[in-house]
Amino acid sequence: QVQLVESGGGLVQAGGSLSVSCVASGSGRSIHVMGWYRQAPGKQRELAAWITSGGIANYADSVKGRFTISRDHGENSVYLHMSSLKPEDTAVYYCAAENNPLWALKLKRTGTSDNMTYWGKGTLVTVSS
Repeated sequence: QVQLVESGGGLVQAGGSLSVSCVASGSGRSIHVMGWYRQAPGKQRELAAWITSGGIANYADSVKGRFTISRDHGENSVYLHMSSLKPEDTAVYYCAAENNPLWALKLKRTGTSDNMTYWGKGTLVTVSS
């Protein structure tokens, strides 16, 4: 089993930046991808960014060019640095991890994917105008 704990959420002004962090414990060696989902009030959950075990980062169009995801394999951690923040970025941000090595391949080939297997409790990011 994998436990994920997020930290770093808070209040930030529009145009500013903020970083959120996630630490995984348990069977971290089995994790192939880690990522960040977000869910804003009244909106569907969105996979904002994810990163492979090889360090390849991927982003939703809504955050591309503004967010940067990184991973520390030694500490089983993943980070999301958010810049040029907009009020519409306000959401609960969830750390997630996947141990299926074919998860990313399915997304690349079909454009769709299952939800990742492991989830944190989320951290709230609020962007004020």
